[in-house]
Amino acid sequence: MSATESLAGWLAARSDAQLVALLELRPDLAVPLPSSMAVLATRAEQRASVLRATDDLNTLDFAVLETLAVHGLTTAPLDRKQLHGQLRERVGKAAVDAALERLTERALIWTEGAALHPVTATAEALPWPIGSTTELPDALTEPEVVAALAELPPTERNLLDKLATTGPRGRTRDAAPGTPPDRPVPRLLERRLLIRIDDETVELPMTVGQVLRNEPVTDPHALREPDPTTVKLTSAEVNAAAAGEVGELLRHCADILTALGQAPAPALRAGGLGVRELRRIAKQTGIDEQRIGLLAEVLSTAKLIEKGLPDLAPEIETDDFWGPTPAADAWSESSPAHRWVVLAQSWLEMDRLPWMIGMRDANDKPLAALALELRNPIAPRDRRTILGLLAELPSGSALDPADIGRVLAWRQPRWRRHFRLDAVRNTLAEATMLGLVGRGALTSAGRALLHGTPTSPADAEAEMDAALPEPVDHVLVQADLTVIAPGPLAPELQQRIALVANVESAGAATVYRVGEVSVRRALDAGMTAAELHTLFTKHSRTPVPQALTYLIDDVARRHGQLRVGMAQSFVRSDDPALLAQVLAAPVAATLVLRAIAPTVAISQAPLGEVLDELRAAGFAPSGEDSSGIIVDLRPRGARIASRPNARQSYRPTPPSREQLELLVTELRAGDRAAGARAGQTVRTDGTRTSTAATLALLQLAARVRRSVHIGYVDAQGVATQRVVEPVRVGNGQLDAVDPVTGAIRHFTLHRIASVALLD
Repeated sequence: MSATESLAGWLAARSDAQLVALLELRPDLAVPLPSSMAVLATRAEQRASVLRATDDLNTLDFAVLETLAVHGLTTAPLDRKQLHGQLRERVGKAAVDAALERLTERALIWTEGAALHPVTATAEALPWPIGSTTELPDALTEPEVVAALAELPPTERNLLDKLATTGPRGRTRDAAPGTPPDRPVPRLLERRLLIRIDDETVELPMTVGQVLRNEPVTDPHALREPDPTTVKLTSAEVNAAAAGEVGELLRHCADILTALGQAPAPALRAGGLGVRELRRIAKQTGIDEQRIGLLAEVLSTAKLIEKGLPDLAPEIETDDFWGPTPAADAWSESSPAHRWVVLAQSWLEMDRLPWMIGMRDANDKPLAALALELRNPIAPRDRRTILGLLAELPSGSALDPADIGRVLAWRQPRWRRHFRLDAVRNTLAEATMLGLVGRGALTSAGRALLHGTPTSPADAEAEMDAALPEPVDHVLVQADLTVIAPGPLAPELQQRIALVANVESAGAATVYRVGEVSVRRALDAGMTAAELHTLFTKHSRTPVPQALTYLIDDVARRHGQLRVGMAQSFVRSDDPALLAQVLAAPVAATLVLRAIAPTVAISQAPLGEVLDELRAAGFAPSGEDSSGIIVDLRPRGARIASRPNARQSYRPTPPSREQLELLVTELRAGDRAAGARAGQTVRTDGTRTSTAATLALLQLAARVRRSVHIGYVDAQGVATQRVVEPVRVGNGQLDAVDPVTGAIRHFTLHRIASVALLD
């Protein structure tokens, strides 16, 4: 009996529930539908399928597989008791039994009596050379490797770095005995940083390569999960630290949206955001360029910025710009906790690696923000794996990034390169900036978001709302015309203060400064001098300085005496002398102003240009509508429509349990049909020879209630073998009872490739 046939027999003996569990763990085995257990067994041993099935195995699982594989090749297969004996000095019996259960569920191990057989391809899936688990370790340990590498001269270190990046084996004549000992290769062989394979071949030890690539070191002999040291903090400390970061996050995202709204950034030819534009936004907002890159990636994933042509296209020769979408307006008006959920959820699901911005690609060019090269389909999986480890710990527990990498590399040694120290550190740094992690520990809101679903983040929003400080309804006005907000202001108060004052410094306490330009901006928006006095009198916990009162009154007295409308545009004033002063100024020639009455002049320039030029000339005009009421003419910023058909990351939908149960039922039917043919129960004279003979044979079987064996090809071209009981033949269709399910099935006659009566 071949290995596949033995595996097929073992699979056939499994219960339906166990087969459904197998297909849930290895869904690739079900596509397309296998016609029999022999086909299922063949797929289960294919190298590609085995590699996929072993991706989430831990170091102990691989040690069990390797031990069985080595003894199966050299001696007789091991049974469970012998396996316990092989590993008892390194791990307990219960852990080995649990590993066997995991491997059996995935059909990576099958049993023949008491003997345990690994499928053949498992040897190729090992994350280390076969035999590493069963042989006694003689390689250098990680501390020894680190110490030895620190003492190497540049020439020897460069040689090792080359092997670490291109492949562990290299050919050199210096590997032969008798080579002068002062050459690099003999010196490295002596230090055990290289291994001699033959006189012309050397190999880099696995531990040395992992240290050089800054990967967590995987020890095949460490069969117990590492126990990292945790730093214990209170949940309040963690949440408070995260709340401060969230305040900065929301403010910076709003600043970036404003900057891109005022001047959409031209997209690079390859689609990214160029360094020049990053520097412009950084200068305008005061945000670090690397942070702008991260936030731009998050805003793009959240569909708050988009690439395309804005409704107010700048006069720049380029095909696309990066700018805010209409959704940015609704986001800006929502609560802080809701805005955070949108950003944090987008980061979690983002199939990109923002921390790689600025690194060099294969052509030695820096990677730009929002560039296609930053895409990594497994980035969401890695983020959730790293944060998921923190979520397993009690609230307030922090781990060192190196310890996180070691634990995850033990749990998933085939994925250890994804948990390099730099990858873990950068992921945690991004999570900290997004408010999911505070002081190295997972926040309450981050834990809720991680365990929730993308469609129901209400718990995470509530947790963040509780963590954020309560909005304050007062400010502190200083004698130097600065206004201090001792915390996050209530939304309405914040909008009014931002209208009448400019942000001078931001943080836990935001400092604003009131000036002539900012007061004029508030008056332009429709506020009156009385409303401004009331604003500061009502909300300031300190006395309002006289200088601020004078400033507001002085600007308000001059404000609006000169009115601007559209004729294309017009300028009017109740004071003829003031209008005459305007017409005599050089700005009148610039705007081509023409008086049409003692108090009215018109211009062909746009309204915004008239306002800007008059203000630059020292006047203080305001805009008005057709009824003479002052209107808010501040620019709203450009917007780019979000593209509904933009590419979405592909994630296949796994089959439901009901679908898998139906599939197992079909598999049993196909296996029964294959067994019938293999058992020679088919009459040799019953095979179809023509369409007429097929029809006659099926009609005969329907009349006498005889089972038949049919070969059927479905609409997708998949051929299957079935045993059915014909009930009715006609209209190009066979209606037959499936003896496994008892249900009536329908088969198109021209798709029946063969038919035979069964005894």
